Parts: sequence; structure tokens; C-alpha cells
Amino acid sequence: MPWFGVRWLLAALLLLLLLGGAFFFCEYLIYFPVILKCEWPRVREHARGGGGEAIDGRPPDSPPVRAMVLSDTHLLGAVGGHWFDKLRREWQMERAFQTALWLLRPEVVFILGDIFDEGKWSSHKNWEDDVRRFNRIFRHSGDTELVVLVGNHDIGFHYEMDWFKLQRFEKVFNASSTRIVTKNGINFLLVNSVALHGDGCPICQSVEKELFRLSRGLNCSLQASRQHARTNKTKQIQQSKLMVLQSSGDGCEGTQMYPPTPPIMLQHYPLYRVSDAGCTGTDAAPAGQRHLLFREKYDVLSKEASQRLLQWFKPRLILSGHTHSGCEVLHDNKYPEVSVPSFNWRNRNNPSFILASVSPASYALSKCFLPEESTVISVYCSAGACLMLLVLAHCLWMKGLLQCLSLCLLGKHKPL
Repeated sequence: MPWFGVRWLLAALLLLLLLGGAFFFCEYLIYFPVILKCEWPRVREHARGGGGEAIDGRPPDSPPVRAMVLSDTHLLGAVGGHWFDKLRREWQMERAFQTALWLLRPEVVFILGDIFDEGKWSSHKNWEDDVRRFNRIFRHSGDTELVVLVGNHDIGFHYEMDWFKLQRFEKVFNASSTRIVTKNGINFLLVNSVALHGDGCPICQSVEKELFRLSRGLNCSLQASRQHARTNKTKQIQQSKLMVLQSSGDGCEGTQMYPPTPPIMLQHYPLYRVSDAGCTGTDAAPAGQRHLLFREKYDVLSKEASQRLLQWFKPRLILSGHTHSGCEVLHDNKYPEVSVPSFNWRNRNNPSFILASVSPASYALSKCFLPEESTVISVYCSAGACLMLLVLAHCLWMKGLLQCLSLCLLGKHKPL
């Protein structure tokens, strides 16, 4: 092979390595070093009774539940989603989610609504395609439970939702949109916040009736726990006392009992707040948008619905989505709420999710940021610039070589 041919081959291999390395790093490797920085927060020890047991009767060394919470995935639909945008964003979410599962091993994953971008109007065929893509992106092993909440983009805003859309959503995820999920003595309350307009619509009435039933069960469980904790300390006497309470005429007969701990409430809409003016952090809304006033029943729940939920359930923590930005709010000086940003790079440059370690007596949260899309673009731009410089340098080198050869040849055949 001629000498300049070897040079061309080496240059081509170098370019392929540069492009391939940039692609492999941006599409696969970048998620690992970023998510490796995240770790599960540690909670305080469980509160224990005099007999060395936790307050809910669980073993004192029982580990906390590890829950991963994300929101607003907005899988693009057939109407408003460009094929390349859809391919790009879904690939990013798939790689981030699968990497997080592999590195962090959560017991349960909650997605706080707006799973789909066009669920409110998608046809049967488009709906099935959206569900298929969701199942591929958020696939998980049997060791991890995936719990999905409903959002306004899944069934429409209040004036758009109907029984068909709601039941279609519930059928796909094989569960009611309003329910309690109990894991290791922890109550996670899932709220269909789209149906909390309080205007007496059939779906609203059904959801409010279910919420009232759940609140009654939780309050009866807490009341029973306090009563038998005061009178008995041993587990055997506590259990017998609980059976007496359930059968007595205290208004709790026939009520489903839950672990006696205040719930962690999860929903799509945030509770009422005026704006994001008090929100801070790198994932908060842009500074120019934080003082924009929120609209009740559109950006946040109404004051009435928010107060009703707080009075019924007295949650120790509220986790919500919808705004696509992070925020921490304390309602009535005792009910903390954390807004979880969007998990989709289409909605923000720095998506993130929450890692929650929850015990019956306490909880701890930490935030895990994903790679910034601007970083990925910068890597690709840098690789492209290096590629252009290498091509230019190679061309200039070849041009100089050809000129040198030409001069040598002309010098050998110079006329006398």
C-alpha cells in the first residue's frame, strides 16, 4: 500500500474513533458517572415502644422503604410529536431510567402523572402505541414495583376527562387512580387530583367518596393504635384490643385498617400556592417565571380542595408534579410538600428525580440530577469541531505534500 494511502487509512480510523467515542459517551456512558453520585438518604431510627419494637409492631431493625419518585414523562404522541424529537427524548429517558434502576435498586417507583403527552385525545391505535413505548422505556424487574398516577395530559383537564379515558388509563396500569399502596408498614396515598374540582361532576363525586373512605380507614387505624398503645404494651394484648375496637360501636366497624402511620400523599397537581416565588435551587422555575400567579384548578388545586385533603389525611409529606420545576413548600407550618421536576429533557435542561427513604416514623429525601442536555450538545459540538480541524489539517498536509512532490518532479525535468 502506498505511503499516502496508509496515512488516509489512519486518518479515517482516527475520525471513526472520535465520532464513535463521542456517540458512545453521550448516549450510554454519561448516565453512569452522573447517577453514581446519587445515594439513598439515611433516616433516623424508628420510634420504638417499651418492648423494643417499632410503633407499628414491625421489627426494630426493619429497613426503610426505598422509593424513587419522578414525574411528567410526557411521552410524545402521534399528533404533536416530531419523530426525531420523540426518538431522542424517549431514548434519553430510557437510558436514564434503566441506569438508575441498575445502580440504585429501588423497591418502588412512583411516576406522578402526565405519563403521556396526548392521552387526552389519542385514538385507540395511538394509545396502544404510546403504552407499548412506555412499557419498553420503563421496563423493570419483579424486584421493583412501578406505581403510576394519573395526570391531566393522561385523561384531559377537568372539562375534558370522561369515564372512558379514566377507565382506559386504569385498565393499562391495573389499578384505581385513587387508592392506598402499603409497603412494609408505610402508607402511600395516591390521589386523582384531576378530579378535585368540587363541582359535583360524576367522576369528582366518585373520587371524593373514595378519598373520604380512605381517610376514615386511616384515621380509625391511628385512633385504634393510640388507644391500645396506652392500655397495653405487649403485642398479644394490642392485637386482642384492636379486635375489640373493630367490633365496637365507635364508628369504625367494617372499616379497612391500615398501618397506623400518617400517609405520604402523592398526586399530580400541587396543593394550592400563590406562585413559585419562594422556590429556590437549580431545578426551580426560571427567575422570570417564579412570580407568575398560579391559576386554581389549572396550575394548582383550589384552596378548598387543598384544605380538605390536609384535614382528611394530615399527611407527613406531599409529593406532586405538574409544574415541571422543583419547589419545597410548607403548608400550615406543618405539612411539607415537594414538587418533583419533569423527567423529560424536552421540558427542562436538567431533569431530576427524588430518592426517598421512608420508615414508619420518619423519612429522608435526596435529589438525583440527570445529565444536562446542554452538556451532551457541547460534547457533540466539541467532537464536531475536532473532526473539522483534523480534516482541515489533513487536507493542508496532503496539499503541502503534493506541492513538494510537484516541485521535486519539476526540478528533475527542468530544461537546460
